[in-house]
Amino acid sequence: MLTRETFQKIRRIRIRTRAILEAGIAGTYHAVFKGRGMEFAEVREYQAGDDVRTIDWNVTARTGTPYVKQFVEERDLTLLLLVDLSGSQRFGSQFLVKRDYACEVAAVLAFSAVANHDRVGAILFTDRVEKFIPPGRGQDHALRIVRDLLAIDPEGRGTRIGEALRFAQRVLKRRGIVALLSDFQDQDFEKQMGILRRRHDLMAIHLSDPSEREIPNAGLVALIDPETGDRVVVDTANKDVRRRLQAAPLEDTRDLCRRVGVDLLALAISESYDAPLSGFFKKRGRRQ
Repeated sequence: MLTRETFQKIRRIRIRTRAILEAGIAGTYHAVFKGRGMEFAEVREYQAGDDVRTIDWNVTARTGTPYVKQFVEERDLTLLLLVDLSGSQRFGSQFLVKRDYACEVAAVLAFSAVANHDRVGAILFTDRVEKFIPPGRGQDHALRIVRDLLAIDPEGRGTRIGEALRFAQRVLKRRGIVALLSDFQDQDFEKQMGILRRRHDLMAIHLSDPSEREIPNAGLVALIDPETGDRVVVDTANKDVRRRLQAAPLEDTRDLCRRVGVDLLALAISESYDAPLSGFFKKRGRRQ
């Protein structure tokens, strides 16, 4: 049963994503992720300015009036969201924790997909696949993904990105779009990224909190690892200790994505995601 807090989060996300979609991000999504080709729709009379290459000469000869062929994009695309729900995703020093922020970004992607009549599914993972939501169409299906993202209580705490990537490879039978949302606090998944990238359009969305890179000098501090549950007392007055406590730098993830040919979008959860996400799509569109 959903809690009142979860219902409020769903309502807030729905209002927020609707405003972002109305601002035009669904159109930039459409421009970046194109369908498999064009299929014939109908013929109509030639109008000044029409491309003469589209003239249907058979119909034109039969009627004595110039007619042109019209085509529509054949999409039939599938977007698969891979969302990290590990222990580190429960961290946030300001308004949202990384998990809630990831849910909002995933919601924008999901509703952009259904607005373009694409299917959308999700793999929710920690150190295991917590839940697989098979791809489907429509607003209700996208809302189900948002609901499950917010309501699920993961069994695992750790992060195994490689396992989620392998699962995605098994369930995506045809070429699709894969969006991986994580803070990338894991290792040894480069091979799986490369394998998935060769068959599918894979993009990585790196989430971080500014405080993860700004460990303060606070003397002796008791810390609990959110992914292992281990408790340790550290001396933050020591510069080397503070350096080791910092999250893996974004540059590491950037270098990894560059090696395997995956586009990376870096988002700080202290800032809005709509402008960076729209800019990311537009940049990809210009490159294509």
